[in-house]
Amino acid sequence: MTYDRLVCANCAAPVSEGRCPVCRANRQRLQQENFLGGLNPMALIGLLAVLIAAVALLAAHQTA
Repeated sequence: MTYDRLVCANCAAPVSEGRCPVCRANRQRLQQENFLGGLNPMALIGLLAVLIAAVALLAAHQTA
């Protein structure tokens, strides 16, 4: 889960801004739990596209 769209229940601000101690603690916890959590969805889609292309090239090389 990315935290760039989460809203803090304590201060009603985006968690990614870290305005209150609760936001900062949750932001840090999410970053430690999942190293991909800090990436935005477009970056994740780009990584997935690169992985699919690499697998397709590997499969094409194996059949040739």
